[in-house]
Amino acid sequence: MDRAALTLLLQPDGWALLSALPPYDEATAMHLSERLRADGTDPALVAAVLTQSRLRTKAREKFGEFADGMLFTPDGLEQATRLPVAARHAQRFLAAGVTKVADLTCGLGADSMAFAASGLRVLAVDRDEETAALATVNLRHFPEAEVRLGDGLALDLTAEGVDGVYADPARRTGTGTRILDPRAYAPPLDDVWQLRATVPAVGIKVGPGIPHAGIPADAEAQWVSLDGHVLEAGLWFGPLTEAPGRSALVLRTRPDGSVSARALAPVVSDDDVEVGPVGAYLFEPDGAVVRAGRVATAARELGGRLVDPTIAYVTTDAIPQAWADARAAGEATLATGYRVLDTLPFSLKRLKAYLRERGVGRLTIKKRGTAVVPEQLRKQLALHGPHEGHIVLTRVAGAQTVLVVEPLTSPAATGTEH
Repeated sequence: MDRAALTLLLQPDGWALLSALPPYDEATAMHLSERLRADGTDPALVAAVLTQSRLRTKAREKFGEFADGMLFTPDGLEQATRLPVAARHAQRFLAAGVTKVADLTCGLGADSMAFAASGLRVLAVDRDEETAALATVNLRHFPEAEVRLGDGLALDLTAEGVDGVYADPARRTGTGTRILDPRAYAPPLDDVWQLRATVPAVGIKVGPGIPHAGIPADAEAQWVSLDGHVLEAGLWFGPLTEAPGRSALVLRTRPDGSVSARALAPVVSDDDVEVGPVGAYLFEPDGAVVRAGRVATAARELGGRLVDPTIAYVTTDAIPQAWADARAAGEATLATGYRVLDTLPFSLKRLKAYLRERGVGRLTIKKRGTAVVPEQLRKQLALHGPHEGHIVLTRVAGAQTVLVVEPLTSPAATGTEH
């Protein structure tokens, strides 16, 4: 967002117009734009309010109703932390006894909002003038938060009375290309975690693809998912850690909108786990568990075994009671469960005949450890029929295998009564 557009939005007439707009609808946006211009509204203001209306609608996925009082940029919204996850960040600082957090790369202020809402004092800093201005708007209801334009790494943390540091370095170039090398983040990851020599309580949000190698030995690296989507990894130091090592946090939104959590405590290394034949049930560990390298832990908790030593699928002979109880209560679990209906060696001809015989016209394809492209396979199968099916393409004891499965979400799949 350029400065002129921001100025228009922050004027009383601009803010009132933005607040009065109906929910954004792509199909009617052009008509609304034309009507506003015909009524004499500045075309630049029309463009600005419609852009913000569109971004607010998109932002509700991350911020819920809070999005309706915020301002966004596309890039800032893309990187912004979802509020349920930001709340978890704030809880770490509170539990560590931190009183004032320096958010060194505050962006639009999502994490700073969570920090301030939890009662922490916040110094939110960003190097981009427009971004800092938007953060100021978004944090306007929190007197505990100060937004400052500048380089967060240049702060005198001791003089500012800061006892906790948080950073969310930029992980994309100006053209939107994802940055894979942490040394090329803005600011570089090495520069941020060196701050723990001054303030031990340092937390850093990084991409979930960060490799395990190179993570400092004193860090707790936690991978986080929400409703099945892996969102981030966090590097936590000093009093913010439960213990050094790799951990996972699985979050799930309940029907009432609250969020349940299932966490794996950090470990430096995960022990080996049994590998054996496919049983009556298959479990797919959550992506955060897989990214954290904690599949063996999940297998042990499920009372199961791996179908292959290199594949993150767990099989059991019965439904684990603790897992079933958690699912029935709408709580987060470490894995998604399936009932195994059949096991086939991979063969396109055989699979096609198998599905045709059963009238499968809609097919969900999951895969691990195979080069098969689901979209291409679906075309080759030429599916026709009234029924829906689910298959898992994977390796079992090194052999390419098709597992015909049924999600454990229905009474029939779980074996319970209607």
